[in-house]
Amino acid sequence: MKDINQFTITEAVKKSFRTEEGSRFKFLLEKLIDHLHDFTRETNLSQDEWMRVLTFLYDCGKISTPERHEFILLSDVLGFSALVDMINTRGGATEGSNLGPFYLDNAPRKRLGADIAGEREGVSVLCHGVVRDTLGHALPGAIVDTWQADGSGTYPIQEAGQDKYDLRGIFEADGEGRYYYTTVLPKPYTVPYDGPVGDLLRAGDRHAWRAAHLHFMIRSPGMRSIVTELFFENTDYLDNDAVFGVRRSLVAKLEPYKPGKAGDIELERQPDAMIGFDFVLAPA
Repeated sequence: MKDINQFTITEAVKKSFRTEEGSRFKFLLEKLIDHLHDFTRETNLSQDEWMRVLTFLYDCGKISTPERHEFILLSDVLGFSALVDMINTRGGATEGSNLGPFYLDNAPRKRLGADIAGEREGVSVLCHGVVRDTLGHALPGAIVDTWQADGSGTYPIQEAGQDKYDLRGIFEADGEGRYYYTTVLPKPYTVPYDGPVGDLLRAGDRHAWRAAHLHFMIRSPGMRSIVTELFFENTDYLDNDAVFGVRRSLVAKLEPYKPGKAGDIELERQPDAMIGFDFVLAPA
């Protein structure tokens, strides 16, 4: 019988896994065990606290659905998502930012110049720019996948009776790498506050507000895809976004719409304002 105590159990657990020597999985698993056990010893975790952690994780799983991923939200508010994004941003590429809990991977494909706002009220905005590589070359055919909240700060996926694919669209950049479409200006909103993550924020006396933003997933063959967000100058919560998603390089200027400034493009809807932003992808 092994003589296992609170100081030897860590190595015993690691040795119990017959993982491939030198593999990435072995490295990640053993580091997780090391840090989890060190945390437990350092904090002298009680059995009641241990059970509360497990119950919290159980509740996160219980409230999660294909349209709402509470564990992603937990990762976001702990800065885990932001840290992973920062570590994985490649030199010269657009900085990554939060995926968020409301992404859907089968949004409708739209033609360039289409409007994704429908009948929703608010300021109509032209979003436009070019997708390039790190050497400045345009990437024709790059895929621009976008989703967002509406003019009241709500995602359609959160509203009963609304089409969950509203305010979403997948666009293919033209031969010059350009993308352009119109939408409604989103407003700041609180992250979902009715579940265990909301309980955590309240317990920590933290607000749940996000700065207004647009979500993007950009990809092109042979290039490293990015997930990021675009924010607006001089708007609320840029300095204290609840999920630490704001980067200086991702804040763009919203200005009155001027025909022709975005180039020779055709739009389905006449916008009130415009915002330009070029995305940069690094080689895969």
